[in-house]
Amino acid sequence: MSDAAAVRRQLKIKTAAVQRLSKETKVYNEETSELETKLNKLKEKGNDAEEWDIKNATKMVEESKKMIVDATTRLGKAAEDLQALITSAKEEFGLPIDDEELINAEKAVQQATA
Repeated sequence: MSDAAAVRRQLKIKTAAVQRLSKETKVYNEETSELETKLNKLKEKGNDAEEWDIKNATKMVEESKKMIVDATTRLGKAAEDLQALITSAKEEFGLPIDDEELINAEKAVQQATA
């Protein structure tokens, strides 16, 4: 496999990782919002809601927030690695700017950092 082909393959792999982590972060954000809404409803019920339900919902919200931090950190690292590979692909391997894998990689980095 030529160097350019190997770089394209790495671009494809790292792009897929960034896209997956972007989706994962989005899902955790949505999940946290849903869990916070559920927790607020339990708290509004007051005495009707059992203390255990409120504690459990609070714990679930906290765990979900931790996962957001973790996923965001991993996404940042993956986007940083992909950006470095993009730069390397352009400068060292001379991939054309209209290369499909290069375009997809740049889009993934833009979406991840937006």
